[in-house]
Parts: sequence; structure tokens; C-alpha cells
Amino acid sequence: MLRRFLAPFAALPLLAACATLPSQATSPVVPLAGNVSAADPRAEEAGLAMLRQGGNATDAAIATMIALTVVEPQSSGIGGGGFLVRGTADGTVASYDGREKAPAGAFPGWFLDEAGKVPSFDASVKSGLSVGVPGNIAMAAKAHAEHGKLPWPELFEPAIALARDGFRMNPRLVQSLTNTADRAGWTAGGRALFFGADGKPLPAGTLVKNEELAKTFEAIAKAGPAAFYSGPRAEELARTVAAATPRPQPMSVSDLAAYDAKQRPAVCGDYRGYRLCGMGPPSSGGIAVLQILEMLERFDLKALGKDNPVTWHLFLEAQRLAYADRELYAADSDFVAVPVAGLIDPAYLAARSAMIDPAKTIENPRAGTPKGAKTALADGDEPEEHGTSHFAATDASGTMVSYTSTIESAFGSGLMTGGFYLNNELTDFSRAPEVNGVPVANRVEGGKRPRSSMAPMVVWDPAGKPFLVVGAAGGGTIPVSTTRAIIGMIDFGLDAETALGLPFVMAFGPTILVEKGTWAEAAIPQFEALGHTKFMAREAPIKVNALLRTPAGWQRAREPRMDSLIEAP
Repeated sequence: MLRRFLAPFAALPLLAACATLPSQATSPVVPLAGNVSAADPRAEEAGLAMLRQGGNATDAAIATMIALTVVEPQSSGIGGGGFLVRGTADGTVASYDGREKAPAGAFPGWFLDEAGKVPSFDASVKSGLSVGVPGNIAMAAKAHAEHGKLPWPELFEPAIALARDGFRMNPRLVQSLTNTADRAGWTAGGRALFFGADGKPLPAGTLVKNEELAKTFEAIAKAGPAAFYSGPRAEELARTVAAATPRPQPMSVSDLAAYDAKQRPAVCGDYRGYRLCGMGPPSSGGIAVLQILEMLERFDLKALGKDNPVTWHLFLEAQRLAYADRELYAADSDFVAVPVAGLIDPAYLAARSAMIDPAKTIENPRAGTPKGAKTALADGDEPEEHGTSHFAATDASGTMVSYTSTIESAFGSGLMTGGFYLNNELTDFSRAPEVNGVPVANRVEGGKRPRSSMAPMVVWDPAGKPFLVVGAAGGGTIPVSTTRAIIGMIDFGLDAETALGLPFVMAFGPTILVEKGTWAEAAIPQFEALGHTKFMAREAPIKVNALLRTPAGWQRAREPRMDSLIEAP
């Protein structure tokens, strides 16, 4: 299980250990009533430009996503999908599902080889088999139609300028290109953009221009999502995927035309008087965040303190219980009866919390049986997405937008069309369709959306006022790192930057990952005294972004471990 979660992170840039170091990315307040937080300052600026032009948080979030396609091509963009959660000052919440879909011709044995075996993960990724129908453009258009303020074409203007005029490669992009050169440079388009004649990634500071992507943006800006899901661009996308798909019914133009972004019921709960809302299925993230928090509520974490191993032992135990449920029950609710209400029911979580002992660890934690659970399903073996980016936006009305976007692995499948990388999101399904003859909930099926860990969250304070917009990248670590940030701000009263810099501690089955170079690594003997036996000390494979309301305005915070990597020379 540890390898299953951590192997994909080998492609991530090594993030320097940094428990509480200040972040240059933090901006206590900007001269606007709202703010934007993203993993790249140029994408933040695209969102802020929308606010300055009189747009709202929805406009700002969409412009940020589009700009990230240019400057953070390894992580997200229009070739992938995402989830968007919108909360207003009066407490109204809406959540949108732009998760990628399997083509209609997909089936449970989609990834199996001729012998009926699961091939290597890399073999599945670098294949048209891994590409799902992208959902970001459809979801952005749906959210904009319902809540946007600026004209649709204006949202593309910053990204068009970045693509056409060029952007400087930062050290983080170069590291990612170096670590995954076989995927990033798989196609001629990728090699032409980011690699030199010697086959090596271009150095940090290089000006990259992507005219093909600029033209793609212009077409979508002019004609709307129809320019993406039909016509010549859709035909080229489908041909690109089909040519790399060894199946009789690969992705087709019909699959693209049939894609629909959906508004889903948000999952909401209370923690210490704060109201939190996030994304429901096909994401497992919102449910996991609420489960962990509500299992911890009976413990006085503030009194225990943020530097106390017992605090984080309790956190680890709640994680293990939540993830046991997640592995068994979470999937696309259009195909599987996910017991959402039962999983976040206070009585169920109180019973799960009662299993947590401050003095010792739980032996072999298992999934519970929430109301509405179907027990005839099995736990699969799903690799986790890590080509992901979270961003947040707020506006003068107090509206909060939390948006997580992904292409799964770094540079997705490696396939390119229209100047952007296509996702490998279908590897988020369990590639093995059954376990001991029992179907896996998250198996591949035609038209199905794979389970996700993404956890965009919006939070209101006990007085009902907008308080926090938060989310993360990092595959299976996303619910844990998002919850850790929430605990930092609610339980310990930390500012957003300091909360994001708290040491990362996570349970991968019986193994505990502790962030290298922090007090948590030094506290391994104390964790051992509480019953934990296996440890791995390493850099934290996480990337969190947040906006926190303060008396001065919305404080922007970006992952502090990435400060040295995101600024271009």
C-alpha cells in the first residue's frame, strides 16, 4: 500500500522540508475585496486581473485554471478535469463535477494485457487507454453560465498572452521535465516546447512560446465549449488518443460530444461550530476531510498543542479509519451506490471515533458499515493522481470558489493535442476489475468517472461568515494535507501561511510518513511509544493553497515548501 501511494510521487520535485518558514508568496491583502491563490504567481495574476476588471470569484477561478494550462503544464489544464465548490456569503453552496470520463467503449478489463494480467503502471499511463474525456472546459462553461459576470472571452485573455508572448520556465517545471522526460517528451509537440536539441529539458529562465495553445484558447473563447468538444479540434483529440489505444472502441468524437459537466450535491458538516462543504462522489476527498475532522472533534487538540506527538497520533488514527472507508466505498455514484449520508452521519462517526485511543494505535483498522453500505464490493488497487493543482478565489460579495484541477500524472499521458497535454486519468480506476471474484467499486466502465482524492473545501465561521477556501494537490495525500491546514487555522488559530507549513504526518497502512527535517521526525520515538512501528522520513509530497479571511482582508497562502521553485529567473 505504501508503494501504491508513494511511487507516483517520485516524479514530483523534491520539496525542501520547511515546517514554519515564511513564504514570499503570502500576501496579507491586495487592493481588492477578494483575492486569488494558485501554485504559480502568473496564474494568480490572471485571476486577479478578472477581479480588477469587475469580475467575480467564478471568473477569477476559471481564468486561473486556463492560465495554469500554460505555466504549469505538468499539473493541470484544459486537457484534464476537476471539481469546483462555490460558497456564498449567505451560506449557499454549489459543487460542480468536471471529472474526466471513460469512453463509451471502455470495459472492466480495459487495462488487462492479453494474458489477463495488469501491466506495469507506466505501460498503462503512456497509452491512449489512460486518457479520459477532459472535463475542465465543460465544467468551467457550466459554472460561468450560472455564476460568471464577465464575458466568457475575457477569461482567456491572460492565458492567450502568456502562451503567445511566452513565459519563463521556473525551476519547478524544469525539475518535473527532468524527472519525467520520457512522458513530457514522448511526442514531438512536447519535445519542441520544452526540450533542447540535446534531448535535455531547457534551462530555467527560458522563454517558452506556445502559439498552438494560444490558437486553441482563441477558438474556445470565441465559440465556447463547442470548439473543444466538436469540430476539428475534437476530431484531432480523438485521433490522437485512438492512435495510441490498442482497443477496438477507443475514444471517439462521439465521446467528446457526449461529455456533460454535472452539478452534484455538496457534502457538508460541522467542526467546532464551523461549517465546511466540499465535493462528493466521484471524489472521495470531501467525505474523507469531514470524517477525519468529526472523528477528532471530541479531542481538545488546542489544549494538546500543535507540537505534541499525541495530537498527530490522533490525526493519524482518524486518517486510517477514514481511508479504510474510502478504499471500499468511494466511486462514481452514477454507477455505484456510495453511502454518502451514512459515511458522514454524526452517529456513525462518533462510533468510529470511539475506536481512537490517545495512548495506543488501532490494530488493523477496517472499513465500517455505514447506513446504506453495499458490502458486495471489493477494495481495488488504484494508483493516485499527482499531476494536480489547487486554486482559490474570493470576491467583494464574500463568494468563495475552491477549484482543484488535474491531469493525473506529471504531464498526464504524455500525449499532446492543440498545444496541451492530455490526462491519464483513467489510471485512477482500479486496473484490476475484481478481487477474489468480487467486483471492485472503482473498476473501469464505459462512461464512468474514476474516483478522485481531490478535496476543494469552503468554510464558514461560527457566525456564518465566509472564513476559508482551501485545497491541495498530491494524490492520496490531498485529504490529509487539506485537513491538516484546516486544523491549523481552526484549532490552533494559525495564519494561513503558518498552517500550510505545519509538519506533514500521514499513515500509509502501517507505515507513517513523517516530514524530514521537522520536529515530527525527531518525535519518532514518541510515536513508537504510542504503538506506531514503521516510519518513513522524507520530503512532503504535497502542494496546498488557501485564502483565509482576516480583519485586514483575504490572506493568500501558497505551499511554502515550493518558494524556491516557482519563481522564474
